[in-house]
Amino acid sequence: MTLKNTGTWGGVSRSFHWLIVALLLVQGTLGLFHDDLPRGTIRLHVSLGITILALAVARLAWRLYAGRPAPLAGIPAWQLRLAGFGHFLLYLLLFAVPITGWLMSDYGDHPVRWFGLFELPHLVAPDDAAHEIMEGRHEQLFWALVVVALLHVLAVVHHHLFRRNATLTRMLRGS
Repeated sequence: MTLKNTGTWGGVSRSFHWLIVALLLVQGTLGLFHDDLPRGTIRLHVSLGITILALAVARLAWRLYAGRPAPLAGIPAWQLRLAGFGHFLLYLLLFAVPITGWLMSDYGDHPVRWFGLFELPHLVAPDDAAHEIMEGRHEQLFWALVVVALLHVLAVVHHHLFRRNATLTRMLRGS
């Protein structure tokens, strides 16, 4: 088994994918219901956001190193371009959502700590008006991520159920 993504997605790429998916599901739940959850839950939300950002950086670095598998035969060029654009948006949003959360915290003068082990540097000075703006951007980008991720899932389901190709199985088990 090669570490590079040649004919299918390799184990490292699949691990990054599914770990980020799982963390996003937890993160989205914490973000949506943080007002109804115990007070300390927001610290977990922040720590998971930092984790997702770090994993997105590592995932992108791995993708640049390992490449991507060749496209499956029979998929039209326009679908490949659309899939490429969708993946670009997913990566962009995986960076933008946690970064806007970090900025929102900094503008609100709330330290950004990773599981209480260390504090990230302050990127901006406290500013109540900017905090409110960034809170709105953080939420808007989260919902954009939800929409793009759902479209991604629908495309995968379409390929699996209707086109009956290996799009899904290449990310599930690498074959």
